[in-house]
Amino acid sequence: MSILKIAIQKSGRLYDDSIQLLKDSGISVYNGNDQLKVTASNFPLEVYFLRNSDIPQYLIDGVVDVAIVGDNLLVEKGKNISVAERLGFSKCKVSVAVPKSFSYSSLKDLDGLRIATSYPNTVTDYFSSKGMSVDIHQISGSVEIAPNIGLSDAIVDIVSSGSTLFKNGLKEVEVILKSEAVLAVSPEITTETKALLDKLQFRIQAVLRSRKSKYILMNVPNEKIDSITKILPVLKSPTVMPLSEKGWSSLHSVIDEDTFWEVIDQLKEAGAEGILVCPIEKMVL
Repeated sequence: MSILKIAIQKSGRLYDDSIQLLKDSGISVYNGNDQLKVTASNFPLEVYFLRNSDIPQYLIDGVVDVAIVGDNLLVEKGKNISVAERLGFSKCKVSVAVPKSFSYSSLKDLDGLRIATSYPNTVTDYFSSKGMSVDIHQISGSVEIAPNIGLSDAIVDIVSSGSTLFKNGLKEVEVILKSEAVLAVSPEITTETKALLDKLQFRIQAVLRSRKSKYILMNVPNEKIDSITKILPVLKSPTVMPLSEKGWSSLHSVIDEDTFWEVIDQLKEAGAEGILVCPIEKMVL
């Protein structure tokens, strides 16, 4: 029997979000003993808990079939690895930062200077594309301290909130790339295992859709159903059910999270009343 092998980061925020995604997709994974490999109890899936930086090589070698990993790591170590799904969490940037005292006007100010980073390939490719060369000092951790101890003139590192840069007297000056978690696929995946990936991806897509949408119910005068229906970004058409009060109906639909408040305002102005909004656990199309 075929089994799908998936790698996820063994600790940190990406670990928590990855486990939650599998759980929301109906897959039970228990790692109470901090094992490096566990088998799901209700889906043909083996989960490998690996160091984040090792995951691209495991994909390249075909040791695992898929992985949940930041696409910034694929840019650095796995350019030939394909992405099956963008997952929308663990968003961050890979950015250039310099000391606050650095008089920065453009990227050209860094030409020939020393840059500390954990992403040497990304940095080399980026500055080469700008017709520049820099002296790269590769560091595996605590990159932010490098300018303060005289190791570098600037850094390139992951930036989320920017608080770490602030604490170390640095300022962000350029964004090299924006990253998020993705479902990455090994180039060595077999046809049989790909069929299992399709089933997993189907579940994941249902979860991701539900996270971006809300279920909405409202009371609407019958003469305004048509005009209110035109406001709603529905899947096909809203569900309309008559109320006990004559001349009124209950209208049910799905609304996108990103445009939620704008649409709600339009619905109220169009005559909708008693609007209820509920979360959606899964959304299968």
